[in-house]
Amino acid sequence: MAVLSVSRRTVARSVRALGVVSASAALAIGVAGNAAACNISEFTAEAKCDGEKGIITVTDKDPAGVPATITVFLQDKQVGQQVVKGTREGTTITFEEDWKPNAEYRIHVEAKPYVNEDIKGNLKTPDTGCKKDEEQPPSEEPEPTPSQSSTTPAEEPEQPAPSASESESTAPATETSNNAPSPAGESNLAETGADSNTGLIAGVAAALVVVGGGAVFFGMRRRGANSQS
Repeated sequence: MAVLSVSRRTVARSVRALGVVSASAALAIGVAGNAAACNISEFTAEAKCDGEKGIITVTDKDPAGVPATITVFLQDKQVGQQVVKGTREGTTITFEEDWKPNAEYRIHVEAKPYVNEDIKGNLKTPDTGCKKDEEQPPSEEPEPTPSQSSTTPAEEPEQPAPSASESESTAPATETSNNAPSPAGESNLAETGADSNTGLIAGVAAALVVVGGGAVFFGMRRRGANSQS
């Protein structure tokens, strides 16, 4: 009887020890499973281009394959929501979002009961967009304003080219009219210094000389007669 009681006690102790070990193993497996499923670092997001359209991709590398709800926000405005079931290699979902350059998106992950938080750091889009006009903005050349276009025609009449040519063509014509040859008689008189009245003046002068001489002679004769008497 003593031997039987001892064996029962040994079995009971062994069973208890086995239960403790099993519980510890289960707890360790549960903790390990929870740690693998709730690691937010398994989720990554990226902004890409699909042709000329923008897209946002989220990849879930969860070996446990716990379904997770992914929600994308732009300035607290929800732009899309999808459910992803991760794998060890990674499962990627795509959000069609025509994002703008240098925009920031918040990616929230909810995998109950393990994860309920945002991906660390907001998603910032590239500096250039997907469209060609956004990648290579056109060179900014100032177009002529209405004031400039209106002043341009007004400046054209101010150019002195037509009036200068007319004045230059008129000046020689004036000089030519002033230098026109005069009649033959006028040019001869101008060269000799005489005119058509020169002979008449000479005759009158001679007559005056004769009259003056006669008056002098008559006066002297009269004076002599008066002296003799």
